[in-house]
Amino acid sequence: MENNKSLFADLSLLAVAIVWGSGFVVTKNALDHITPFHLLTYRFMISSIVMALVFFKKIKKIKLEDLKAGFLIGVFLFGGFATQTVGLKYTTAGKQAFITGTNVVMVPFIYWGISKKKPDIYEVIAAFLCFIGIGILSIEKDLKFGYGEFLTFICAIFFALHISSIGYFAKEQDPVILSIIQMFVAGILSIIFVIIFEPGVKGVSMESIFPILYLSILSTLIAFLIQNIAQKYTSSTHAAIILSLEALFGGIMSLIFLKEPFTLRFLIGSMAIFVSIITTETKWAFLKRTNQNKHT
Repeated sequence: MENNKSLFADLSLLAVAIVWGSGFVVTKNALDHITPFHLLTYRFMISSIVMALVFFKKIKKIKLEDLKAGFLIGVFLFGGFATQTVGLKYTTAGKQAFITGTNVVMVPFIYWGISKKKPDIYEVIAAFLCFIGIGILSIEKDLKFGYGEFLTFICAIFFALHISSIGYFAKEQDPVILSIIQMFVAGILSIIFVIIFEPGVKGVSMESIFPILYLSILSTLIAFLIQNIAQKYTSSTHAAIILSLEALFGGIMSLIFLKEPFTLRFLIGSMAIFVSIITTETKWAFLKRTNQNKHT
């Protein structure tokens, strides 16, 4: 019975990775019909409102500490999605999928600054591989770092800060409450940026309704709930490996659905980043277990 639950959890997390990977393609298409901060406003406000309705009883228990932590996490969340969404106007979805995935390599180094816990040798090797991969994917022929790739790299830093801050605050606060607050904060910041940077845009076209609902309900709300439930029945290592496939699925889907060019440079750069993600997330523990099983 436990094995069945674990298998179902792993398959559920695989579904989450596929949905998150497809989010790059959906967002790329959406930007043809809606401006970046309008898209983020709808995404975060719909997600936070629906999540608040689903977990209404928890909202009554919100404390001042939750609001402070949720606000900071929400700023990082908005920063990540803002730079990612704007950056996607200037780069391909495939490149962005892999560069965004580098946030998991950055987390140990950011957490080092918070907790004074030094990264291990796997995390150092992963960081080296990761930055080689980013260079191969992003540096243009004239040795310039593309604007879209630069914004995506900044987005990866924001997401690393977001993950690290959740890891820090979730020990004391309810993660569901933190999620509701952070999404609401990101939604309010999106509205402010719409007023400042996109004041002349009015209405929502029919073509943008599906991407808005897909990103807010499926990519954000449902994927979040599935992830939280599934991780109760599988190991952190399993979860890390499966969820890191988001970058791979994003790259594959961009090649299939957006007809983005498949080049040797894209293959080498993306593989370097993918190996770095697997290295930092798993420390190749599954290979050690395989070797141990052979000797027993």
